[in-house]
Formats: sequence, C-alpha cells, structure tokens
Amino acid sequence: MDDKLPRTRLEQLMSHRHMTVKDLTQQVVAITGEHVSDRQVYRWVVGEVRTLPFAQSQAALEAIFAEPVQRLVGPPYGSGQVSQASLVRAPGLQLDYERDNWKRQMIALSATRAREFLSKREVSTVGPETIGQCADDVRELTVRYQQEPLENLLAKMSSTQERLFSFLDGHQKPAEKRELYLLAGVASGLMARASHDTGDSEAAMTNARAAFTAANNAGHSGLKAWAKGLQSLISYWKRRYDESIKYAQEGLAFANANPNTSAVWLASGEARSLAALGRFEEAQAAVNRAADIRDRVQRDDLDELGGFCIFTRPRELYYAAEALAWGGRSQSDLAERVALEAITAYENAPTSDRAFGDEAGARCALAIARIQRSEFEGASVAMAEVLELPASQRTHGIVTAVEDVQGVLSRVAIEARPISELGDSMRVFSSERLALPK
Repeated sequence: MDDKLPRTRLEQLMSHRHMTVKDLTQQVVAITGEHVSDRQVYRWVVGEVRTLPFAQSQAALEAIFAEPVQRLVGPPYGSGQVSQASLVRAPGLQLDYERDNWKRQMIALSATRAREFLSKREVSTVGPETIGQCADDVRELTVRYQQEPLENLLAKMSSTQERLFSFLDGHQKPAEKRELYLLAGVASGLMARASHDTGDSEAAMTNARAAFTAANNAGHSGLKAWAKGLQSLISYWKRRYDESIKYAQEGLAFANANPNTSAVWLASGEARSLAALGRFEEAQAAVNRAADIRDRVQRDDLDELGGFCIFTRPRELYYAAEALAWGGRSQSDLAERVALEAITAYENAPTSDRAFGDEAGARCALAIARIQRSEFEGASVAMAEVLELPASQRTHGIVTAVEDVQGVLSRVAIEARPISELGDSMRVFSSERLALPK
C-alpha cells in the first residue's frame, strides 16, 4: 500500500481536517477526562488494533467524527484496498474470535467491502446498484427497528442516513435523485424514532422535519404524509395533543393525493389525541374514518419498504384500543375487545410485522380497560409481558404508556395486595428505562 494513502477512515478524516495525532489525543482526553497516550491514539489511526478502543474512547471518537467507531478504524473510503489491520475490524462488523466462526465472518466482511465499493465508486454519479444497496439497507432497518433494541441498530442507522445525505451532494438522474430523497427521508424518520425513543423530543422533531424536507424534494406525497405522522406521534407522547392533531390533519391533506397506509396512521393518531383531550365523539369518528381509509388504501413504494414504513392492521387496532382506553368506564368493554383483537393480530402476524413497542402499548390499553372495571388480576396478566421487557427495550413511548396505567391505577380507591404489587412493579419498570451505552 502506498504510504501516502490513509490506512484507516480515521486517518483519512484527520487528513481532511489537518489534524495531528497530538491534536486528536488532546480532544479525546478533553472529552473523556482520562489519560490516553499519543502512542495508543497512533495505533487507532494506522489500524494497529485487534479490538475496539474502550467505551469512553469510542464515544469520544464518534463525537469528534460523527461516524461509528467500527467504521473509523476500518479502511478509508475510496482506497480500493483493505489492510490486514482493517480485516480485524471492518465497518459495522465485530469479529468473534472465541467462536472462531470463520466462514460467517468472512462472508460478512465481504458484504461490508462490497457496500463500501459501491458507495465510493459511484459517489459522484450514484447508480442503480448503489441505490439498490441503500434500499436494502433501509428496508432491513425499518423491520429490525420494530423488533430489536436500539443499541443494536443505532450505528448502522446513523451511517445509513449520513451516506444517503452525502450521495445527494452528487449528480444523479431525476428518477434516481427521487429514490435517494425517499430513502434519505425514511432514514431520517428512523433517526427521529430513535431520538424519540430515548426521550430526546427536540432531536426527534428535527429529524422528522428533515424527513419532510426530503419528501418535499422527492415530490412524494405519501412520504410527506408519513413525516407528518412522525411529528404527530412525537407530539402525542410529549402530551401536546392539540399539536399532535394539527400535524395529523396536515398530513391527511397530503394523503388525499396519495392514500398509502400513512393515511390510516394519521387518522388513527388523530383519534387517540382527540380522546386524550376528552373529545370522545370526534375520536370515535376518527377511528371510523381510519377504517374507511383502510378500504381505499393504495400501497406505494414507501409501504413496500415494510416494517415501520407501513401502517398495518394490527397497529390500527392498537391505536383504536388506546383511543378507547381514554374513554373511561363507559368505553372499557369495547377498549378491552379491541385491545385483545390487536394483541391476537400481532401474535398471528408475519414476523416482519411484529413490533414490540406497539404490542406493549396494546397490552397497556388492555390493562387500563380492566382496571376501569376493577379487574385487577386481569390487569396484572395484561401487563406481565410488558413488565418483562429488558431495559434496552423500555422506550420513551412504552414507559409513558406504563405510567398511564399507573395513573389510572392510582385513582382507584381500593387498597388490595394485587393493586399494590402491580403498582410497585410498574414503578420499578419505569425507573429503569432505555439508555444507550456511553
């Protein structure tokens, strides 16, 4: 390898910024507050590592360069070569030496090299092969996001969004530019959800606005509606129900031009925000409208990405159950029936349509309906699977839904052991929520 070429992505970025090893050492020390030697930093820069840096140093490097550390210690962009040091830690790949699963590792490494090859060889004029790879990456993330802890996905989500943004700085044919904007919009939407799930509503709304801007550049009404659905969802869990309704209604205006499943999402989201404000007749009308829209849906390329991009019938039932749960004792029988229907629909759905967050929400709605009828043991049964979720899956929305169950339970004047135990379990659950590694 020519000595003048950077040996890692880290060295490549440092060259662009005219940084020395000492400059980087000082920045890492300033962020971590811990001693790091110039020699150790040099080893990161040139790829003389067999394991990733310690967690604090990983976080510092990612904060400085805004790229996953696996990518930083991997090969530089556009080199066309991968050094032996890079083989140890390719971007996005963590090799498993203890299990010695050599074939799996080499296949994964090959796929990583191929992705980098596509990205860098077509960077100025992104072609159909690169776009196809990006579409596959986004499709995978939209499905996995609903089923896995965020910590497993965040690095790839962030790098996918960054890669799509960088491609949009190049030159493409109009149809390819539109496809890139669609994918960039979805990638931004996923980052909005990630921010929301960690309780950072400001970052969530910023990414949701980026998703809408991408949709606007793509001229994609369905994606515009979807981005407004995101803004409505974020506002709902911030308890800003009027704002949530506003975003839902704005989105429905776009959905009229392209009635994909986002139109069902918007009507369903409007329903539960109306119910939260006590406007139950309007909420029921919105639930009915969502069902009517379902009959007229025309699935588009956004729906075809699946996962979080498509508003399925089980999700529609969950939203309806949550809206009905706001209705108190008078609506509890119907709320229970719809919640049970939602849970059953999820249990029978294809694996790609499962969503642990929405399933937990449906169970919370079921618990509220039963508490409103003083069926406390039934409420405990409904909450059992929710309260077993690990901390890595206790997203902001799930914890808030559990707190809603706590609120209903606290208004019950009866003192009984099952009530006390359920309340204690929910308080413990809410105290240990999703937190990404530092």
